Formats: sequence, C-alpha cells, structure tokens
Amino acid sequence: MADSSTRRRVKLYMLNEDRQWDDRGTGHVSSAYVERLKGMSLLVRSETDGSILLESKIQPDTAYQKQQETLIVWSEADNYDLALSFQEKAGCDEIWEKICSVQGKDPSVDITQDIVEESEDERFDEMPDAAPPIELPACELSKLDEISELFSSVLPSPIRREKLFYAIETDGYIKKLLDLFHMCEDLENIDGLHHLYEIFKSIFLLNKNELFEIVFADETIFDVVGVLEYDPSLPQPAKHREYLRNTAKFKEVIPITNQELLNKIHQTYRVQYIQDVILPTPSVFEENMLSTLTSFIFFNKVEIVSMIQEDEQFLTTLFAELTDDETDDNVRRDLILFLKEFCTFSQTLQPQSRDSFFKTLSVLGVLSAIEIILGLDDTRMKAAAIDIFSYIVEFSPSMVREFILREGQSHDDDDLLINLVIEQMINDTDPELGGAVQLMGILRLLIDPENMLATSNKTEKTEFLSFFYKRSMHVLTAPLFANTVDERPSKDDFQTAQLSSLILELLTFCVEHHTYHIKNYIISKDLLRRVLVLLKSRHAFVALCALRFMRKIIGLKEDFYNRYIVKGCLFKPVVDAFKDNGNRYNLLNSAIIELFEYVKLEDIKSLCSHVVESHIKDLEVVTYVTTFKSLKMRYEQQQERLKEKASLDGTPSLLRNNRYRRDARTMDEEEEMWFDQDEETDDGDCTVHMSDLFKSKFPNCVVTVEREPVDAEFDPINRKVKEQPADLRDSPPRLLNKSSPTININLRAGTGSPEASPNSPPGSPGSPGSPDSPGSTNDPCPTPNCSPNVPMSPVEKANTITAKRPTLVGLVDYPDEDSDEEEEDEEAPSAKRQRLAT
Repeated sequence: MADSSTRRRVKLYMLNEDRQWDDRGTGHVSSAYVERLKGMSLLVRSETDGSILLESKIQPDTAYQKQQETLIVWSEADNYDLALSFQEKAGCDEIWEKICSVQGKDPSVDITQDIVEESEDERFDEMPDAAPPIELPACELSKLDEISELFSSVLPSPIRREKLFYAIETDGYIKKLLDLFHMCEDLENIDGLHHLYEIFKSIFLLNKNELFEIVFADETIFDVVGVLEYDPSLPQPAKHREYLRNTAKFKEVIPITNQELLNKIHQTYRVQYIQDVILPTPSVFEENMLSTLTSFIFFNKVEIVSMIQEDEQFLTTLFAELTDDETDDNVRRDLILFLKEFCTFSQTLQPQSRDSFFKTLSVLGVLSAIEIILGLDDTRMKAAAIDIFSYIVEFSPSMVREFILREGQSHDDDDLLINLVIEQMINDTDPELGGAVQLMGILRLLIDPENMLATSNKTEKTEFLSFFYKRSMHVLTAPLFANTVDERPSKDDFQTAQLSSLILELLTFCVEHHTYHIKNYIISKDLLRRVLVLLKSRHAFVALCALRFMRKIIGLKEDFYNRYIVKGCLFKPVVDAFKDNGNRYNLLNSAIIELFEYVKLEDIKSLCSHVVESHIKDLEVVTYVTTFKSLKMRYEQQQERLKEKASLDGTPSLLRNNRYRRDARTMDEEEEMWFDQDEETDDGDCTVHMSDLFKSKFPNCVVTVEREPVDAEFDPINRKVKEQPADLRDSPPRLLNKSSPTININLRAGTGSPEASPNSPPGSPGSPGSPDSPGSTNDPCPTPNCSPNVPMSPVEKANTITAKRPTLVGLVDYPDEDSDEEEEDEEAPSAKRQRLAT
C-alpha cells in the first residue's frame, strides 16, 4: 500500500489562452478548511519549496470531472480551467470523495454537476478544442437585438466565452459595433443604443486583456465611454464624455517629454474613471468577472511609476522646484499633489521595486521637502505631505529614523522633522482630529522597537529612543502638562479631550515597549500624577485613557513603579473618581474595580497594603463586589502572619510589625545620611539630653551601648563603616533592663520627640503631621511610605537618626553571635559619639 506522500502527489495544470495545458508544478494535494475563503478548499503545496501552488475553494455549484481514474478537471469562477493529475488512483479517489462530500454528491459519479440543462454545445466541455466556433451575426442595426441575446447567453459557459472572444478578436467586431453606435446616435435610435450598452457590458465581462487593449485604445476609448452613457436603467443618458474632455484637466506641473508616458497617464485615468464611475458596482456582476480590468489598471500604474523613476531629469526638476523658496504656492501645491499621486501609484510595485523607488526619492530629498511643506500654512499641502510621509514610514521607518538622527546634529528642536509632525498632530484643525489620528499612527511606527534594526556596531533602538526622549518627548507631552496644572483639566472641550486621549495612547504604548526611557521620564516629570488629573474630565473616554495608562504601569508589576505610586499616594485620584462616579454602573466603574481586582489577584503586597491602610474606609462600603472585602481580608491575613512570625521569634509584635512596615530602602537612605554627617556636627547635646531623659523617665533602667550585628540587609552599610577611620566608627545605643521588660523609646520621624503611645507606630494611619508627597495637594497621605524627606538642620538630622537607630537595630535577635558583640565591645570608643552609662 502506498504511503500518504506518494498517494497525494500531483501535477497541477492550467489551460492557457492558446488552449494548451501548462504545467504549474508538482506537489502534494490536501483538503482543509481555509478561514480566508470561508470553506473547504483544495490545497497544493510545492514539493520543492513548500510554497502554495493552488488554493481553491470547493464551490457547491462548480462542475468537477473525474477522468481516466487519475485526473480531476474543473473551471474556476474567474475563467480559467484547472486539472490535477495524480500519481496514483488511490489519491485521486480520496480527493474526489472529499469534493463529492462537500457538494453532497455520490462519489460513484464522474461529474458532480448536471449540465444537461445547458445548451447542447456543453457536451464538448471535456474536449474544449472540439467545441464548434461561434458564428457572429452580421453587424447591422436590425441585428442588434440578436447580437445582444447571443453575447448574454454565452457568459455562463467558460468554453463558449472563449469561443466568443476568438470570434470578436478575429472579425474586428468591436470597431464594427462602434460604427453602429455612431449611426444610432445620429438617428437617435434609443433602443439600438440600449442594446449596444448591453453588448459592451458583455464584452467587459468576457474579462480578456486583448479586448481591453482594443477598447481602451486612444481612437476608441471615447466611443466606448459614449456607448456606456446609454444605461437602460437611467432616465437620461449620462455625460461622461463631456466630463472627461472638458472638466477633467491634466495638469502638467513638470513638462513630460516622453509621449508614451503621457499617453499611459491619460489612458490610466480614463480606465479608472470607467471602473469607478461608469460601470455598475461590482456586486452587480459575477464574482471576479472584472479581475482583468483591475489588473489592466494595476500594470498601467506600474509602468507609469517605472518610466517616471527612470527619468532622472524629471524627478530632479520636480524636487528642485518643490524646495525652492521662490516657487509660487499654487505651483508648489500642484507639485506636492503630483508627488502624492506618484507615491500612491508606487503601492502597486513589488517590494524590491518599491524599495528602489523610495531610495530614489530619499536621495532626491523627499524628507527635506516634506519638512518644508509642514512648515507652511497651506492645509491642503500639509495633508498631501502627511500622506507621502505615511507611505515612506510604513515602508521603511528605519530610513526616516536615520534622517531624523542625522538632522538632529545640526538642527534645533523646533526644526526637527519629527517635532514638526508632532506639532502638526497637536494643532490639527479638524474637529474630529482625523489628521492627528493618522500622525499618531506614524509616530507609533517610528518609536516601535519591534521594527528597529540592531547591528554589531550600532543599535538603532538605543540611539533613536535616547534621541526621542531627549529632543521630542517634551513636545509630545506639552499639551497634557499644560492642561493638568490644577486639580481639574484647564480645558475640557471635545477637541482637547480627543487630543489628550491620542497622547495618552502613545504614552501607554511607550510604557509597554520602552521600559527604561519611559520609566525615567515618568518619575522625573511625575507624569502619572498629571495624567490622573484627567480622571476628572467630563469626557468618559479621556478618564478611561488615564486609567488605562495607570493600569498598564501596574500591570508591569515592577517594584520601581509600585514605590512611586505608594510614595505619591497615586491611588487617591482613582478612589476619588470611584466615589464621584457613585452607584452608576458604567465602564469607568468596571475599569476601576478591575484595577483593584488585579492588585488583589496578583498579590502585589506593597500596593495591597497601601490601598487598605489609606483608602479602605472609602472602599469597604462597596459590597456589590467582593473585591475590597477580599483585599482587606488578604491584608489582615498578611499582618496576622507577620505577628505570628514575630511571636515565634520571641520579638515583641509591635517591633516586628514596625520592622516589616518600614521600607528597607528608606533605612538604607537613613544610614547613608548618618554616615555622611559633617564632621563638625556636634551630637553630644543630643546624647546627653537622651541620657537625662532616660534617667528621669526610667530610673530602674541601665542605659548602656552594645555593638549589635546588623541585619544582612545592611551589609553595604557595614562595609562602609569598616572603611571609616576608627575615630568615626560608633554603634547605635541599645537599652538593656535586666530586672524589667525591654523598653524601646520610639521617636517620631523628623521631630526628635518621643511617641505618646507605644501602640501608635510612626506614620500609622491617623498620626498627625505626615507630609505631602511631592507635587500633591495639601491632603495628607497617612501611609508611611508616602512621606518624602523634609528639610532639617544637621543637628536635627543627627537627632532624628540617633533616635531612630535603637528601634531599627533592636528588631532582630542574634542569639548565636554573642562572640561578635563581645569583640566589638572591646573596640575603642569613638571620638565623634560618646558612650552613655549610668
């Protein structure tokens, strides 16, 4: 039994215009559902390179014929015949069963469709060459009805269409029909003109390029347009010839000396007019019946682009006039519109030819020309320049980036092409901002790292993004910053809101793809806080864009961003927007709930703790979802675990809780600040003051100082201490009470005064005096991580840190490191800080 690869091996044949079978390649056939074609299809993949030789949907009404046990033949809808020749009978039977299954036919038949109802000539379909030729009626006025009937009757049969095509081409029938048209028009024979319209419509539906060459020739095309004016469905004949001759004027902005090129331009315009304006919409005709007409226009455009591109003198003159300051604005407008049309035609080129085309334009200075046009006040010229720029960026963003980097070495920020594009986007006069949307897409392509090149000696991503954030990002975000100075947007009209949403969409894209650069920009400019002001816009789509920006940041789950959000209390605008939205069940409500749900599900501990500690009173009243209840429960479970761990370690729960609620990064900063104290700062007053305080408050305590091993978290600080001279080293004081429980004096940060109660840890909710986050309003942020450092004098700093250190160092017991403590106790006392003893 043969294997599958041998069984399904086939040769694909196609019937050419000379009625001969062309070998289109050898491959393996299969049947599968193709999404693009919306149905079961026959697929043939080449056995040499795996490319698709055939992808043909099995139509329910197509007649498939099985011949000679290993051959399947059928006609496609767009007028060409195909055949699969199988290496083995088994493979042919297998595919034939699939075809019959789709069409609901019995596989025992040799043809899937009954064609008896067709004319008798169809019996020759298996042998096309044996079909009798079609004899055309005499081209006379009295025969127009018969001619129209004949032409319409042959269209359903591909073979008879071929025969009719040969008869028309051989007899020069089209020119004879056009002579009849002139007679009918002179005689005002409306019935004859209507018959001629139907006849020429059938000629178009024959879908033959050779006939189009005759129909669209310079000496016949206007007569054909005249025939198509007499559509029977119109009450009055159209006036297409008058429009093409008198209204449509060809503007020769640069003299074209190549007559062939000139004729091709005229012909393409007229044929395009016939396809787009004169002929009925494609849905009126059978599917793909006018494919050759589309191809005729396509190849004409390719020829036009190639001929212009080869004419170096023409293009050089065009760009010279386009960039010349002396050029009249009307002439410049015509030049830029011609260039736009030229670039539109270039979309028909193959990738290799298009690459050559845009390189030619680049060498001639197309980007410099666009830069000049964008600096003008003419709206129509700017729109054309943007279209050209769009074509270039879509094809080769790297070429544009290279130009921008090169001009950045000699141009100011205001004159850079990319900044001109951004300003054009910002200042779009269209109320719907159609141009701005287009430009936003262009900018997105330019800053997309996915299409940036990387070579051994140059990384385009690093170079261009650094340039963009340094020279252009401030231009992009300027409208957003200008509109969010206060607690509410300064301008809240629709156009401003639409622009803000476009800018936010780009920034959200940057957050997702530009990890390093956008992170620095957000922190340095406090960008998220300004964006969240837009939550108070009366336009819901802008508020949702702002929320989406924050959601994208949180979705990255980076500690760097999380600390920024907590320190800046940046959940507060979100909670306020949630409260202001009230009980309305809308998209904003759902989006905010989803944001908190994400924090809960991903168990982002720092954000979870911040939300519960700072905002749970506002959120726990929402009971129609369990998000906030679960968030609070998760926080309480976390705190309970910390307490249990503290009790197991034998450390007082208050200290353990306080230890975990402080930010390790903050402690690092405090240690650094202590070791960087100026040598002239006198700390003696502070230590004596504390000693007196301890004596008066706790007469039974012994105040002494021990050298405590520092937590592993502070290893870098230990190293720094050991690097200091001996006279600068000192250990923080520790309180020991051998006859009573340990007493910890906890000082409020930045004040130097003792806590009123040991049950109120510093910075806990409800504690007064928590400073605002940078750039925020005067609303206090009750979370300890929200408070930035406030300015202090050197003595105050020393007092603060000296007061904090007992609490920080005394949090973890080190039972196995007594020997280290004894060794450090033997060290000489520091000259900078005095030991305290009673």
